[in-house]
Amino acid sequence: MKENKEVKISFWASHLTTIVSVTLVLILAGIISLIWIGATQETRKLKERIELSAVMADSVSDAQAQALSARLKKEKFVKDVRFVSKDQALKEWTEATGENLIELYDVNPLTPEVSFTLKADWSSPENIEIIRKRLTALPEVQSVGAPDTDMIRSMNANIANLTLVLGIVAAVMLVISFVLINNTVQLTIYSRRFTIHTMQLVGATNGFIRRPIIMSNMTGGLISGVLASLLIMVIVLLAPEAGVRTLPSEMTWPVIGIVSGALILMGMILCALAAWIASTRYLRKDYDELFR
Repeated sequence: MKENKEVKISFWASHLTTIVSVTLVLILAGIISLIWIGATQETRKLKERIELSAVMADSVSDAQAQALSARLKKEKFVKDVRFVSKDQALKEWTEATGENLIELYDVNPLTPEVSFTLKADWSSPENIEIIRKRLTALPEVQSVGAPDTDMIRSMNANIANLTLVLGIVAAVMLVISFVLINNTVQLTIYSRRFTIHTMQLVGATNGFIRRPIIMSNMTGGLISGVLASLLIMVIVLLAPEAGVRTLPSEMTWPVIGIVSGALILMGMILCALAAWIASTRYLRKDYDELFR
């Protein structure tokens, strides 16, 4: 009885170590995932702030400019449209410069204007130039103002570099996670190597031996995923207390829930895969090799 009790304690101690190790790895993976999601959405918002402005010809009325605004709203490359009438343009000019153009010209010399922002997928300099030429060809459009292409190229290059760095970090973390989980699971199965060999001697098939090992480690991965998810939620809740005043608006609870579900699934899959690899390794060993 005493010997069985000692084996039981050793077994649970090994699984506790596995759960703690895997939980810590999953927390890091979860934090990187949230950073990735936040950075991706923020860069998308940044791209969608690129604004083009179509200045109407002198003969174009507010109604014609508003019609163009309505057409632009239906275009697949447009995110938002803002129509500025002649009177509104005059008001904004006066507020910005303090000049009263009516006193200078007796009439309102300004023309209607249609400003619009692009969807993120259309924010490249090449697409902006295509859109600009297309609008400039319209008879009611006098000119189209667009941001400097060098600035846009620089912004897109910085965003691409940031995405690449985060992608590399995520890939490295995934590799490190599997290596750590694999090593931890191997230590757990190492303590059962003689039991595995004994089961082989009495005729147990490899699948029969593997099944409980994989299931127990999947359970450990499930527990680790749940613990990691709960701790990440606590981190998000305590972030304001730690000096992080605002979190990205994309860090909603549904998003955190999706990441949590992915962590639980990741923990179960990685632990199951590591258990399969480790158990296969010991199933192939001879008795003398079990002492090495």
